[in-house]
Amino acid sequence: MTIVVAGATGKLGGRIANSLKAAGADVIALVRPESDAAKTDALQQQGIRTAIIDLMSGDGLSTALADASVVVSALQGLGPVIIDAQSALLDAAVEAGVQRFIPSDYAADFTKLDEGENRNFDLRKAFHRRLAAAEISSTSILNGAFMELLTYGMPLFDRKAKTVTYWGDPDQLLDFTTMDDTAAFTAAAALDTAAPDILRIAGDQISARQLAALSGELTGAPFELVRAGDLDGLKGYIQRERQSHPESETEEFPRWQQAQYMHNMQSGRAKLSPLDNERYPMRWTKVRDLLAR
Repeated sequence: MTIVVAGATGKLGGRIANSLKAAGADVIALVRPESDAAKTDALQQQGIRTAIIDLMSGDGLSTALADASVVVSALQGLGPVIIDAQSALLDAAVEAGVQRFIPSDYAADFTKLDEGENRNFDLRKAFHRRLAAAEISSTSILNGAFMELLTYGMPLFDRKAKTVTYWGDPDQLLDFTTMDDTAAFTAAAALDTAAPDILRIAGDQISARQLAALSGELTGAPFELVRAGDLDGLKGYIQRERQSHPESETEEFPRWQQAQYMHNMQSGRAKLSPLDNERYPMRWTKVRDLLAR
């Protein structure tokens, strides 16, 4: 099976391309003209074919997809990428007769949220409306938050200060999946001709209280569980921060957007359920595994 991966020079896209190659797929990576040559070379060294394509111009895009059974998008960005570039990719996939499209979702369950609750999720919802109208099948992968965020900074977890911060309920379970596990599962789904429209996965589910206890156990030093306020207060902060920094609308992850993610997770509204973890044979990385390393 030939699988085309868009965004293969990114952290997740590269992992997806390598996972597909390891599973025996013929992989073509769509690479932007301005992409880092070293990253393109690394893909080629793994036996992955590359095609230099400007998604926005569309030149040569349908030709690059001509032999593909599935197109996997791992593009990241705001409207010009998630809506415009992905739409160009989608249109070319339909024109080339590609059977299935996997959009760049890789997030909490935004299907359960209302418009306006998360700016970045609203962009994915807008693209999904175009995807639903296209003559192509699709599979969406929802994996919660990337577990790696716990190692290099998110509002929830501060290793240096030894604090775990929460809003609302400290026992609300939060979904985390590593990029490696997300990529391996996405590759399996791409090769699965019977994959459904949505697949929900969580490598681990852990609450703020459990994360504080686990961190203390692993480090031998207590982690403080800090209540930052209730969810209504967090919502008010998001509104104030967004209104006072209109220039941040062009940023992918401004502070208010990070807070939107925290609100979605800690309210439980974007909780992943039911999970499809057992669909493919995998060993899931747990939060304990990641932090212990």
